[in-house]
Amino acid sequence: MNTELGYAEAHDTSIEERYDAVPLLKGKVVVISGIGPGLGRSLAVEAAKMGADLVIASRTESRLLELQAELEGYGVKVLSVVTDVRNEESRVNLRDKSLEAFGRVDCVINNAFTIPPMDPITQIDPVKLAKVNETNVFAPLRLSALFADALSEAKGSIIMLNSCVSFSSQPEYAGYKLSKGALEHLASSLATELGPRGIRVNSVAPSYIYEDVNRGYFDFLAAVEEKTHEQVYAEKAGPTDLKRLASSEEVARATLFLASDLASAVTGQMLTVDCGEFHD
Repeated sequence: MNTELGYAEAHDTSIEERYDAVPLLKGKVVVISGIGPGLGRSLAVEAAKMGADLVIASRTESRLLELQAELEGYGVKVLSVVTDVRNEESRVNLRDKSLEAFGRVDCVINNAFTIPPMDPITQIDPVKLAKVNETNVFAPLRLSALFADALSEAKGSIIMLNSCVSFSSQPEYAGYKLSKGALEHLASSLATELGPRGIRVNSVAPSYIYEDVNRGYFDFLAAVEEKTHEQVYAEKAGPTDLKRLASSEEVARATLFLASDLASAVTGQMLTVDCGEFHD
Protein backbone atom coordinates (compact mmCIF):
# COMPACT_ATOMS: atom_id res chain seq x y z
CA MET A 1 0.00 0.00 0.00
CA ASN A 2 1.14 3.50 -0.79
CA THR A 3 2.70 5.11 2.28
CA GLU A 4 0.51 8.21 2.02
CA LEU A 5 -2.68 6.15 2.09
CA GLY A 6 -1.36 3.91 4.82
CA TYR A 7 -0.56 6.93 6.98
CA ALA A 8 -4.00 8.45 6.36
CA GLU A 9 -5.79 5.28 7.37
CA ALA A 10 -3.62 4.91 10.45
CA HIS A 11 -4.21 8.55 11.37
CA ASP A 12 -7.97 8.16 10.94
CA THR A 13 -7.86 5.13 13.20
CA SER A 14 -6.04 7.07 15.88
CA ILE A 15 -8.65 9.84 15.67
CA GLU A 16 -11.47 7.36 16.18
CA GLU A 17 -9.66 5.74 19.07
CA ARG A 18 -9.28 9.00 20.97
CA TYR A 19 -12.63 10.55 20.04
CA ASP A 20 -15.19 10.41 22.83
CA ALA A 21 -18.63 11.83 22.06
CA VAL A 22 -20.10 14.23 24.61
CA PRO A 23 -23.82 15.16 24.95
CA LEU A 24 -23.60 18.48 23.10
CA LEU A 25 -27.05 17.98 21.56
CA LYS A 26 -28.93 16.38 24.44
CA GLY A 27 -32.50 17.70 24.59
CA LYS A 28 -32.38 18.96 20.99
CA VAL A 29 -34.35 17.72 17.97
CA VAL A 30 -32.40 17.63 14.72
CA VAL A 31 -33.96 17.13 11.28
CA ILE A 32 -31.62 15.74 8.61
CA SER A 33 -32.52 15.48 4.92
CA GLY A 34 -30.67 13.40 2.36
CA ILE A 35 -29.98 10.33 4.48
CA GLY A 36 -27.77 8.05 2.40
CA PRO A 37 -24.83 5.71 2.85
CA GLY A 38 -22.25 8.50 3.25
CA LEU A 39 -22.38 11.85 5.03
CA GLY A 40 -26.12 11.73 5.71
CA ARG A 41 -25.75 8.52 7.66
CA SER A 42 -22.72 9.84 9.55
CA LEU A 43 -24.58 13.03 10.48
CA ALA A 44 -27.37 10.98 12.02
CA VAL A 45 -25.08 8.58 13.88
CA GLU A 46 -22.84 11.32 15.27
CA ALA A 47 -25.88 13.41 16.31
CA ALA A 48 -27.31 10.39 18.13
CA LYS A 49 -24.01 9.88 19.91
CA MET A 50 -24.24 13.52 21.03
CA GLY A 51 -27.70 12.88 22.48
CA ALA A 52 -30.00 14.45 19.87
CA ASP A 53 -33.44 13.12 19.08
CA LEU A 54 -33.69 12.81 15.32
CA VAL A 55 -35.94 13.12 12.31
CA ILE A 56 -34.29 11.40 9.37
CA ALA A 57 -35.56 11.92 5.82
CA SER A 58 -34.88 10.40 2.42
CA ARG A 59 -36.80 8.80 -0.43
CA THR A 60 -35.82 5.24 0.55
CA GLU A 61 -37.90 3.85 3.42
CA SER A 62 -35.86 0.66 3.90
CA ARG A 63 -32.68 2.71 4.38
CA LEU A 64 -34.39 4.94 6.92
CA LEU A 65 -35.83 2.08 8.96
CA GLU A 66 -32.52 0.22 9.04
CA LEU A 67 -30.72 3.34 10.24
CA GLN A 68 -33.48 4.16 12.73
CA ALA A 69 -32.96 0.83 14.49
CA GLU A 70 -29.24 1.55 14.79
CA LEU A 71 -29.76 5.09 16.06
CA GLU A 72 -32.24 4.03 18.72
CA GLY A 73 -29.47 1.89 20.14
CA TYR A 74 -27.89 5.13 21.40
CA GLY A 75 -30.91 5.78 23.60
CA VAL A 76 -32.45 8.57 21.52
CA LYS A 77 -35.85 8.94 19.88
CA VAL A 78 -35.93 8.68 16.10
CA LEU A 79 -38.62 9.42 13.52
CA SER A 80 -38.24 8.26 9.91
CA VAL A 81 -40.13 10.26 7.27
CA VAL A 82 -40.02 9.24 3.62
CA THR A 83 -39.44 12.55 1.85
CA ASP A 84 -38.81 13.85 -1.64
CA VAL A 85 -37.31 17.27 -0.92
CA ARG A 86 -38.21 18.44 -4.43
CA ASN A 87 -41.94 18.12 -3.69
CA GLU A 88 -43.74 20.79 -1.62
CA GLU A 89 -46.37 18.42 -0.24
CA SER A 90 -43.62 16.06 0.87
CA ARG A 91 -41.68 18.91 2.50
CA VAL A 92 -44.77 20.08 4.39
CA ASN A 93 -45.36 16.51 5.54
CA LEU A 94 -41.80 16.37 6.91
CA ARG A 95 -42.39 19.58 8.88
CA ASP A 96 -45.75 18.45 10.20
CA LYS A 97 -44.61 14.95 11.18
CA SER A 98 -41.55 16.37 12.95
CA LEU A 99 -43.60 18.76 15.08
CA GLU A 100 -46.30 16.17 15.72
CA ALA A 101 -43.71 13.72 17.05
CA PHE A 102 -41.51 16.07 19.08
CA GLY A 103 -43.31 19.38 19.46
CA ARG A 104 -40.14 21.30 18.61
CA VAL A 105 -37.24 21.44 16.16
CA ASP A 106 -33.84 22.85 17.10
CA CYS A 107 -31.87 22.32 13.90
CA VAL A 108 -32.53 21.54 10.25
CA ILE A 109 -29.60 20.12 8.31
CA ASN A 110 -30.05 20.40 4.54
CA ASN A 111 -27.89 17.56 3.28
CA ALA A 112 -29.83 16.32 0.22
CA PHE A 113 -28.05 17.06 -3.05
CA THR A 114 -27.54 15.88 -6.59
CA ILE A 115 -24.69 16.37 -9.06
CA PRO A 116 -25.25 17.67 -12.62
CA PRO A 117 -23.43 16.29 -15.66
CA MET A 118 -19.67 16.80 -15.34
CA ASP A 119 -19.33 18.76 -18.56
CA PRO A 120 -18.28 22.36 -19.27
CA ILE A 121 -21.20 24.51 -18.19
CA THR A 122 -21.96 25.82 -21.69
CA GLN A 123 -22.52 22.22 -22.79
CA ILE A 124 -25.02 21.27 -20.08
CA ASP A 125 -28.71 21.32 -20.95
CA PRO A 126 -30.23 24.22 -18.94
CA VAL A 127 -33.17 21.97 -18.06
CA LYS A 128 -30.75 19.61 -16.30
CA LEU A 129 -29.16 22.51 -14.43
CA ALA A 130 -32.59 23.68 -13.30
CA LYS A 131 -33.45 20.17 -12.11
CA VAL A 132 -30.28 20.06 -10.02
CA ASN A 133 -31.12 23.39 -8.45
CA GLU A 134 -34.53 22.05 -7.40
CA THR A 135 -32.68 19.73 -5.02
CA ASN A 136 -29.57 21.76 -4.21
CA VAL A 137 -31.04 25.25 -3.79
CA PHE A 138 -34.84 25.48 -3.81
CA ALA A 139 -35.44 22.50 -1.53
CA PRO A 140 -33.17 23.95 1.23
CA LEU A 141 -34.92 27.30 0.78
CA ARG A 142 -38.40 25.83 1.17
CA LEU A 143 -37.44 23.57 4.11
CA SER A 144 -35.86 26.54 5.85
CA ALA A 145 -39.00 28.60 5.34
CA LEU A 146 -41.32 25.80 6.46
CA PHE A 147 -39.39 25.16 9.68
CA ALA A 148 -38.72 28.85 10.44
CA ASP A 149 -41.54 29.28 12.99
CA ALA A 150 -40.46 26.22 14.96
CA LEU A 151 -36.79 27.19 14.78
CA SER A 152 -37.62 30.70 15.94
CA GLU A 153 -39.44 29.33 18.97
CA ALA A 154 -36.47 27.09 19.81
CA LYS A 155 -33.85 29.73 18.95
CA GLY A 156 -32.45 27.07 16.67
CA SER A 157 -30.34 26.86 13.54
CA ILE A 158 -30.16 25.82 9.90
CA ILE A 159 -27.09 24.18 8.38
CA MET A 160 -26.47 23.90 4.63
CA LEU A 161 -24.11 21.21 3.38
CA ASN A 162 -22.08 22.99 0.74
CA SER A 163 -18.80 22.00 -0.94
CA CYS A 164 -15.26 23.19 -1.49
CA VAL A 165 -16.10 22.98 -5.18
CA SER A 166 -16.86 26.69 -4.65
CA PHE A 167 -13.11 27.30 -4.63
CA SER A 168 -12.45 25.35 -7.85
CA SER A 169 -12.54 26.49 -11.48
CA GLN A 170 -12.27 23.10 -13.17
CA PRO A 171 -14.68 22.97 -16.15
CA GLU A 172 -16.14 19.58 -15.20
CA TYR A 173 -17.28 20.92 -11.81
CA ALA A 174 -18.86 24.13 -13.14
CA GLY A 175 -22.48 22.95 -13.03
CA TYR A 176 -22.12 21.72 -9.46
CA LYS A 177 -20.32 24.93 -8.50
CA LEU A 178 -23.24 26.93 -9.89
CA SER A 179 -25.72 25.28 -7.52
CA LYS A 180 -23.42 25.29 -4.51
CA GLY A 181 -22.53 28.94 -5.10
CA ALA A 182 -26.25 29.76 -5.11
CA LEU A 183 -26.66 27.74 -1.91
CA GLU A 184 -23.90 29.74 -0.22
CA HIS A 185 -25.62 33.00 -1.10
CA LEU A 186 -28.95 31.58 0.04
CA ALA A 187 -27.49 30.71 3.44
CA SER A 188 -26.03 34.19 3.79
CA SER A 189 -29.35 35.81 2.90
CA LEU A 190 -31.26 33.57 5.29
CA ALA A 191 -28.83 34.38 8.10
CA THR A 192 -29.64 38.07 7.65
CA GLU A 193 -33.39 37.58 7.24
CA LEU A 194 -33.90 35.05 10.03
CA GLY A 195 -31.33 36.36 12.48
CA PRO A 196 -33.73 38.81 14.14
CA ARG A 197 -35.95 35.81 14.91
CA GLY A 198 -33.10 34.12 16.77
CA ILE A 199 -32.29 31.62 14.01
CA ARG A 200 -28.69 31.00 13.06
CA VAL A 201 -27.84 29.89 9.50
CA ASN A 202 -24.46 28.44 8.60
CA SER A 203 -22.85 26.30 5.91
CA VAL A 204 -20.28 23.50 5.93
CA ALA A 205 -18.04 22.93 2.92
CA PRO A 206 -16.16 19.62 2.76
CA SER A 207 -13.60 18.82 0.11
CA TYR A 208 -13.20 15.17 -0.90
CA ILE A 209 -14.68 13.00 1.86
CA TYR A 210 -13.00 9.62 2.00
CA GLU A 211 -16.05 7.38 2.07
CA ASP A 212 -17.66 4.82 -0.22
CA VAL A 213 -18.76 7.20 -3.00
CA ASN A 214 -15.34 8.80 -3.40
CA ARG A 215 -13.59 5.47 -2.98
CA GLY A 216 -15.54 4.35 -6.03
CA TYR A 217 -14.71 7.60 -7.83
CA PHE A 218 -11.02 7.13 -7.07
CA ASP A 219 -11.25 3.59 -8.47
CA PHE A 220 -12.77 5.04 -11.65
CA LEU A 221 -10.02 7.66 -11.95
CA ALA A 222 -7.37 5.04 -11.31
CA ALA A 223 -8.72 2.91 -14.17
CA VAL A 224 -9.00 5.86 -16.58
CA GLU A 225 -5.59 7.30 -15.71
CA GLU A 226 -3.84 3.90 -15.39
CA LYS A 227 -2.89 4.54 -11.77
CA THR A 228 -3.52 2.77 -8.51
CA HIS A 229 -6.23 3.82 -6.10
CA GLU A 230 -3.49 4.74 -3.65
CA GLN A 231 -1.85 7.07 -6.16
CA VAL A 232 -5.14 8.85 -6.81
CA TYR A 233 -5.69 9.24 -3.08
CA ALA A 234 -2.21 10.69 -2.64
CA GLU A 235 -2.86 13.21 -5.44
CA LYS A 236 -6.14 14.34 -3.88
CA ALA A 237 -4.64 14.54 -0.39
CA GLY A 238 -1.44 16.24 -1.58
CA PRO A 239 -2.79 19.84 -1.54
CA THR A 240 -4.03 19.52 2.06
CA ASP A 241 -1.99 20.61 5.06
CA LEU A 242 -2.68 17.33 6.86
CA LYS A 243 -1.83 15.24 3.77
CA ARG A 244 -4.99 13.22 4.14
CA LEU A 245 -8.72 13.44 3.43
CA ALA A 246 -11.46 13.89 6.02
CA SER A 247 -13.76 11.02 6.90
CA SER A 248 -17.53 11.44 6.82
CA GLU A 249 -17.53 11.18 10.62
CA GLU A 250 -15.13 14.12 10.91
CA VAL A 251 -17.25 16.25 8.59
CA ALA A 252 -20.37 15.31 10.55
CA ARG A 253 -18.82 16.32 13.88
CA ALA A 254 -17.73 19.70 12.57
CA THR A 255 -21.23 20.22 11.18
CA LEU A 256 -22.89 19.32 14.47
CA PHE A 257 -20.71 21.80 16.34
CA LEU A 258 -22.72 24.46 14.48
CA ALA A 259 -25.95 22.87 15.77
CA SER A 260 -24.75 23.03 19.38
CA ASP A 261 -24.89 25.83 21.91
CA LEU A 262 -21.12 26.13 21.60
CA ALA A 263 -21.87 27.95 18.33
CA SER A 264 -24.60 30.18 19.78
CA ALA A 265 -23.01 33.36 18.36
CA VAL A 266 -21.99 31.86 15.00
CA THR A 267 -24.15 32.67 12.00
CA GLY A 268 -23.70 33.58 8.34
CA GLN A 269 -20.49 31.55 8.12
CA MET A 270 -19.21 28.79 5.86
CA LEU A 271 -16.91 26.36 7.65
CA THR A 272 -14.51 24.46 5.40
CA VAL A 273 -13.76 20.91 6.55
CA ASP A 274 -10.99 19.91 4.18
CA CYS A 275 -7.85 19.02 6.18
CA GLY A 276 -6.42 22.43 5.26
CA GLU A 277 -6.77 22.38 1.48
CA PHE A 278 -8.31 25.83 1.07
CA HIS A 279 -7.43 28.84 3.21
CA ASP A 280 -5.69 32.21 2.98
